[in-house]
Amino acid sequence: MNPTRRPLHVLGVPMDLGAGRRGVDMGPSALRLARLADTLRDTGARVVDHGNVEVPVVETLPASQGTPGAVRFVEAIAATTIRTREALASLADDATPVLLGGDHSVSLGSVAHSSERGRTGVLWIDAHGDLNTPENSPSGNVHGMPLAHLLGRGDERLLAACGEAVPLRPEDVVLIGVRSLDPGERQLVGQLGLRVLTMSDIDQRGLSAVADSALEALAHVERLHVSLDADVLDPALAPGVGTPVVGGLTYREAHLLMELIALDGRLSGLDLVEVNPTLDAQNRTASVMVELAASVMGKRIL
Repeated sequence: MNPTRRPLHVLGVPMDLGAGRRGVDMGPSALRLARLADTLRDTGARVVDHGNVEVPVVETLPASQGTPGAVRFVEAIAATTIRTREALASLADDATPVLLGGDHSVSLGSVAHSSERGRTGVLWIDAHGDLNTPENSPSGNVHGMPLAHLLGRGDERLLAACGEAVPLRPEDVVLIGVRSLDPGERQLVGQLGLRVLTMSDIDQRGLSAVADSALEALAHVERLHVSLDADVLDPALAPGVGTPVVGGLTYREAHLLMELIALDGRLSGLDLVEVNPTLDAQNRTASVMVELAASVMGKRIL
C-alpha cells in the first residue's frame, strides 16, 4: 500500500543518551519546527502527532551510568526502548510510524516494533554502520551499536528491551551511504554477510543503480523500514549532526534515493534521527530531513 494512503503517525523520542555530544534530544522539536506535519500533509497523507516518549535527562541519572568505557546509560536507553515499542504498539494496524530522534539508538524501539508486525526489511541509511558491540565499541555510546543489537549482538539489557526474538535477520538488512566503519564493525559485516553499499559504490555505479540493488536485495520481504540518519548527508548540506563525515550524499542523490523507495511501494515505517540543532545553521539540517521525508512518502514533481 502506498504510504501516502495510510495515516502517518508521528512520535518523538527526544533522547541524547546514546550520543557522544549533547543537543540531539532537541531533534524532534527541530523537525516539527521545520513544518514536518504540514509538509507530510502536502503529500496527501493524514498526519497524527502523538507527541514524545518520555526520556530521562542526563543530569537526572547516576553519574556512574555515563562512565566512559562502559555501555553508557544502558538502563535508561533500554527503558526508553520499551516505552517506544509500547507507544508504537498502541497505533492502529494501518499506521505508518514516523519516528523522530534523538540519536540513532531510538531505532532500537522502532525497528523492533516493525519486526513484531511482520518480517521487515530495513534500509539503514547512514554514514556509519552502527554495528559496534559493547566489547569493541571505541566510545561506549549506544548510538554506534543499535544495528548490532537489532541483529542479536550486544548487551543483554538492550537485547531484552527489543523483545523476545531477535528482530532482524542479516539477509533482511541493507546499509546505504556508509563511509566510516570501525574494525569490529567490518568484522561483523563479514561474519553476518551483511549487504553494505558504500559511498564508493554510489560514486562508481550511481545512486539509481545502488538503490535498485538495495531494493532488489530485499525483494523477499513485503515491508520496508527506512532508518535515515542525517549524517549520511554531506556536512556541507547538513551541518547539524554530532558525527559528521565528509563526502556524503548530495541533495539530489538523497532525494532520488527517497523517491525510488517511495516508488517501490513497500514503506512501512520511517526514522529521522541524529538532527542536532545546537550544531546546525538556521535549522537547515532539520529542513532537509523534512523534505526527504516528504519524498519518501510520495511527494511528486508532476
